[in-house]
Amino acid sequence: MLDVRWGAASDVGRVRRGQEDDLIATGNLFAVADGMGGHLAGEVASQLAVDALRAISDAATLTVEAVTDAITRASDSIQVQANDPAGSRQGMGTTLVGLALVKDGSDDLWLIFNIGDSRLYRFADGELLQVTVDHSEIQELVESGTVSHDEARTHPQRNVITRALGSVPPPVADLWLIPPVFGERYVLCSDGLTGELRDEQIAEVLTATEDPQEAARLLTEGALEAGGRDNVSVIVVDVVAPSTVAEQSADETTVPRPAQDHLVRTVPAVAGPEAPVPATEIIGEVPG
Repeated sequence: MLDVRWGAASDVGRVRRGQEDDLIATGNLFAVADGMGGHLAGEVASQLAVDALRAISDAATLTVEAVTDAITRASDSIQVQANDPAGSRQGMGTTLVGLALVKDGSDDLWLIFNIGDSRLYRFADGELLQVTVDHSEIQELVESGTVSHDEARTHPQRNVITRALGSVPPPVADLWLIPPVFGERYVLCSDGLTGELRDEQIAEVLTATEDPQEAARLLTEGALEAGGRDNVSVIVVDVVAPSTVAEQSADETTVPRPAQDHLVRTVPAVAGPEAPVPATEIIGEVPG
C-alpha cells in the first residue's frame, strides 16, 4: 500500500453565510466539491457528491470503474433532487476534483478526476503544476487568447463554469492516470483558494511547510487574509514512502491534458538526453 500523509482545512470565508464546499480525505481517496444553486442547494449537491465517494472509500482496492461509477451516481442523485417538484433546488450542481489510489494490475496508480473549476496541483522538485484544466467560460477565453491570465482573475465571467455534476446531459469527467512518485505533493482545492492566492503564493507555502495539515491550514488562512470572498477548502497529500513508488524526478512524470471523452494513461519518459517524448494511450471511454 502506498504510504501517504495528508491534511485538510475548510472555512466558510468572510463574506458567504453558508458553507457549500464539502470534502473527503482518506488513505486512498481525496476529493473537494464546491456546490452551487441557491439556498441550501449547493450544500446538498456537494454533500451528495462526497457521499457517493465515501461509499466506496472503504474498499480494500479501488478501481477506475468504481470511481467513475460513483461520480455517475452522484450526478444522478443531484439530478433527482433538483427535479423534485416538492423541493426548491432546481439548477443545483457541484464541481468535483479528486485524487484516488487505484490498482492497474499489480501497480498502484493515481487517478485524478475533475469536473468544474475546482483544481488539483502537483508539487515536486520545487515546481507547482496545475494538472486539471478548469471547465469555465474564462478558461475558454484564456485558451482562445481573448483574455490574459492576469485579466482572468477579475473578469466578470470568471465564476461561470461549463461542467458540473447534476447538469443535463451528464457531464464528462477529465481523468488522468499517473504513477506515484516518492516526495511528490498534491493540492486539491475549491476556487475559494485560487480566487484569492496566485500559484506562486501557493508554491511558497508548500515549499516552506513540511507538514501537510499545517500547509492546508496556512493556505486556507492565506485565502481568508486575502479577502475570503468565497468558501475555501484545501487538501494536501504527500507521498512519504517509496514502497511501490518510483524514485524519479518531477520532470520524468509528464502529466498531459486528457483527450476529450477518453481516459488517458501517462507513460513516464525515460531520463536522459535521448529520452523519447512521453506517449499517451487511450484505454477506454469515460462513462457519462
